[in-house]
Amino acid sequence: MIKYTLILSVVILFSCKNKPTNQTNIVSESKNTLKETDQNLEKETITFPSKDRLPITADIYKIKEAPITVLLCHQAGYSRGEYKDTALEFNKLEYTVMAIDQRSGKTVNNINNQTAIAARSKGLGDTYLDAKQDIEAAIDYIYNQNGGKQILLVGSSYSASLALLIGNNNSKIKAVAAFSPGEYFKDIDINKAISTYKKPVFVTSSKSESAGVTTLVNSINPGYVTHFIPEVKGIHGSRALWKTTEGNETYWTAFGGFLSSLKVL
Repeated sequence: MIKYTLILSVVILFSCKNKPTNQTNIVSESKNTLKETDQNLEKETITFPSKDRLPITADIYKIKEAPITVLLCHQAGYSRGEYKDTALEFNKLEYTVMAIDQRSGKTVNNINNQTAIAARSKGLGDTYLDAKQDIEAAIDYIYNQNGGKQILLVGSSYSASLALLIGNNNSKIKAVAAFSPGEYFKDIDINKAISTYKKPVFVTSSKSESAGVTTLVNSINPGYVTHFIPEVKGIHGSRALWKTTEGNETYWTAFGGFLSSLKVL
């Protein structure tokens, strides 16, 4: 059933395995309580191995005893710091989330991408596609830690396209949210690769990017797609959810409606 949402903007619907691993053990961990927000919230910074053993750095924002059910992936040139404040908004919705550093990225919000630093020190590739294995390893890690609960995979810019690509046939993924996805990979046709989707997909972008996003997802059965197009200018990637972005409230309302439609997460 196609879903429509109007909130100072227009939501338009368009017709638009991984092998589990037992090697995703935590190898380092630190904790601090987020006293400035809620005494029931806790943040952990951990590392665990990617598929090629590169250590991935991640922040886990915990709410009470809730298991991790949301994986947050950053855009090009950024780090897990892209979700420094957004993660707390997820906490308010009672989700425990994990934001990772992929090996393709640098710094944002004064948080350095430690996975990228480690990759460079080891002489490993740091292209967008090289980062795919980091996201896959993070999915396996969360799934093994949360008792086998399906998760929401959230991507921003290049990682939004990777999220769509990975989430399609991964049974550990319940739904995908893609902020400013695009055809970012030279040898992969994302539109064609995601044509067989049979799970909920939320896509959005800046207003100027919306036509391209429409084309990107038009191969998916429209019953699975919720496409939010802002009336305001908007912005590229998950920065649309930042408090500093004009119209962020409308993005959150549309995204929140999508989250509510996921019966179990």
